[in-house]
Amino acid sequence: MVISTEYELAKLKDIGKLCAQAMDNMAKALEPGITTRELDDIGRKVLEDNGAQSAPELCYQFPAATCISVNEEVAHGIPGDRVIKAGDLVNIDVSAMKDGFFGDTGASYAVPPVKREIEKLCRDGRRALWTGLQQVRPGKPLAGIGNAIGTFAKKNRYTLITNLSSHGIGLTLHDEPTEIPTWPDKSERRTMQEGLVFTIEPFLSLGAEWAEDGGNGDVWTLYSDPRAPTVQYEHTIVATRNGPVILTLVD
Repeated sequence: MVISTEYELAKLKDIGKLCAQAMDNMAKALEPGITTRELDDIGRKVLEDNGAQSAPELCYQFPAATCISVNEEVAHGIPGDRVIKAGDLVNIDVSAMKDGFFGDTGASYAVPPVKREIEKLCRDGRRALWTGLQQVRPGKPLAGIGNAIGTFAKKNRYTLITNLSSHGIGLTLHDEPTEIPTWPDKSERRTMQEGLVFTIEPFLSLGAEWAEDGGNGDVWTLYSDPRAPTVQYEHTIVATRNGPVILTLVD
């Protein structure tokens, strides 16, 4: 989607803030003993109390309001009876729709106490996202985002998951431009337009390079391949002449 009116921007800010608030409330409740279903219920309440609908449910009939992935799960984990334990690495991904407009955000959280390398992975996952955000301006190549994140990952001895990409968003959950790489990709030749709405969501890992279906009848949950701790941080943004406008912030 390319924004053309202040009305569109206001609506996108509204749903973006709701997604961020839902994730923030879930993160504050994240502690040993809570189940992923209970976390999901917290996110659902924020969305539904404010007139929003879960995008995974609405668009894909996903069996929960949010995606919660724990440890070996890298994305699209289904909330359920799994009990969060000390030392777990938990990813929360919230996307939703209100008044015909979509927002999408995500973040990974380490439940204390955790190893120092996991704390560092979370910190550097956030840094990788901001490295990508700094490349956003109209007229610049979309490939610049993945190139910058790739340089950051290599310098700090991380790998990147290379089959889970960023994407356009706005009037649909996955809009044009589709499959924006957050890793170096020589085939990416598109440029950013002013007003372009899209996500940036690198998956930074301690060794994994792919996300794969785990089988066992679960068509949703993806696992890191090879198995390795992996984090994801995501914002929905608008490309402007002054850089990115981040839509998925609580304040």
